[in-house]
Amino acid sequence: MNVLIVEDEELSAERLQNLIRNIDPDIKVLAIIPSVFDTIAYLQNTEKTQPDLIFLDIHLEDDNGFRLIESQNLMIPIIFTTAFDDYLLRAFKANSIDYLLKPINPLELQASLAKFKRIKAMNSIESGEQVYLESVGKYKDRFLVTAGSRIFSFKTSEIAYFTIEERATFLRLFDGRHFAVEYSLEKLSQMLDPAEFFRINRTMLLSLHAIREMYAISAGKLKIDLNPATATQTYVSSERMAEFKSWLGK
Repeated sequence: MNVLIVEDEELSAERLQNLIRNIDPDIKVLAIIPSVFDTIAYLQNTEKTQPDLIFLDIHLEDDNGFRLIESQNLMIPIIFTTAFDDYLLRAFKANSIDYLLKPINPLELQASLAKFKRIKAMNSIESGEQVYLESVGKYKDRFLVTAGSRIFSFKTSEIAYFTIEERATFLRLFDGRHFAVEYSLEKLSQMLDPAEFFRINRTMLLSLHAIREMYAISAGKLKIDLNPATATQTYVSSERMAEFKSWLGK
C-alpha cells in the first residue's frame, strides 16, 4: 500500500511516518509534502506513483488542506491529522476515512489503517458483485455502508431514498437512519430496479414506497411528501414530470 503524508511540521511528519512503519512495514510512504501547491503538483504528475491513501493536515504552510480536495475533486481516501477538532463535520462530508487529533495515538492510527483496509476490501467485493449483477441482468438488492468502525448491510427494500447533500451521496432508510455511500445518483439509477426507484430531480432518487402524498401545485409542478419526511419540501423537476407520471402509472 502506498501513502502520501501532507504535513508542514517536520517533526510531526517524521513521527507519523515512523508510526506507520511500526504498525505495518509493508506500507510505503511515497513522500512527505508540506503544502497544497506541491501536493497538487505531485498528484498531477503522471510519472509519480499515486497514493492509495493520503494523511492530510488541515493547516498547511500555504493554504487549508480542504483546498486540495476541492480544487482537485479528490477521490483518494483521506485520514485527516490535525491539532484542531473544529473541522470534524467538514471532514466527514469530504468522505474521509478518519480524523486523528495530534499528537497521534498509535492505537488510533492502527485502527484507522485497519478501517481503511476493511473499506477497500468491501469496495473490491462490491465492485465484483456489480460486474456480476450487470452481466446477468439483475439489479442491486443490498448495500454495504460504514459508520465509524461499524459496518452495516441493508436490503434495497429498506431504503426510502438517496439524496445529494453538499456533494456527498446519502441513503435514508425507512426507519430514519442515514448513511453516506460512495455512488453517484447517476450510477445508482443504473444499479437499481427502475420499477422501484425513480430520480425525481437533480438531488434525489426515491423508492416508490417512500411516497406518502402528492400535491399538484401548478400545471408543471408537483410536490411530494415522503416517508420518512425530508427537512425541506420535495418537488419533481419539470423536465422529469411526464416520465415520473408514466412511471407511477406502470
